[in-house]
Amino acid sequence: MKVLIRGAGVAGLTLAHELATRGADVTVVEQRMEIAGNASWQAGGMLAPWCERESAEETVLTLGRGAADWWDAALPGHVSRRGTLVLAPARDAGELDRFGQRTSGIKQLGASEIAALEPALAGRFTRGLFFAEEAHLDPRKALLALSDKLRGMGARLEFGGSSAHAISDIEVDCTGIADRRPELRGVRGEMLILRTDEISLARPVRLLHPRIPVYVVPREQNLFMVGATMIECDTAGPITARSAMELLSAAYALHPAFGEAELVETGVGVRPAFADNLPRVERDGRKIRINGLYRHGFLLAPAMARQAADMILGNPAAKDVALEANR
Repeated sequence: MKVLIRGAGVAGLTLAHELATRGADVTVVEQRMEIAGNASWQAGGMLAPWCERESAEETVLTLGRGAADWWDAALPGHVSRRGTLVLAPARDAGELDRFGQRTSGIKQLGASEIAALEPALAGRFTRGLFFAEEAHLDPRKALLALSDKLRGMGARLEFGGSSAHAISDIEVDCTGIADRRPELRGVRGEMLILRTDEISLARPVRLLHPRIPVYVVPREQNLFMVGATMIECDTAGPITARSAMELLSAAYALHPAFGEAELVETGVGVRPAFADNLPRVERDGRKIRINGLYRHGFLLAPAMARQAADMILGNPAAKDVALEANR
């Protein structure tokens, strides 16, 4: 089976891996000259289905539970399974109660337990929530490693090309917001990358706020990704001054050391979403689309890849897992 996949974001590469693992002949074509710069590149890389359940359907939890295992199997050593810590400033402590009521898999923490998990935050917060089963990865390293692995498996990755010469039995569109269907909308996410050696975190920390919840994700070399806004807009463009100030303010509220951090990078990604914010795998003859991953790209892409691979390779039990999980 020859499969042509358009788009080398997280949806396209996870599908390529799923198909190559099952013996398909895979070609991935990306219009960009490199992976860097797409919405997946700007992601936080949090594999946090219980946290996401706070503002998402049960489907996201159901489909996302296996994501850390999938990534761990595909890219051993890339997944950090240290959970997620959720905090709130004292004035917004009620947000912790609201968050907890909408989720599960929680351990309530006091000040000493927060300090034990994250010594750098000792004395700064009196209450928190801990989701021990959650994980995270560095999306940039994951995308690059997955690309290298696919080449080693015999898959072809072509950048800056039209794929007009490619011959395939089936074609899959994983181009995200570039698939300009009217039922898709763009949700703009903005982020910062800061560098400081004055603070160390072992896991993602979500800081709750009534208007703009923010997460801080540690990466190697004293880097921290701070994100991300959710603006109903399909314009890429540079980050706005307002968003940058809000993200920086939230990071400073988490720990004042971020006020002296080096601002290494700002980024914007436009994430595709349907009206229900749930992903879809759709088939029309020899063409398949995977789209609508919204803010759950790395979390839900493995489940969507499995569904699409079942469709392509003729698994008679294949079904729409997103819809099935929502029933």
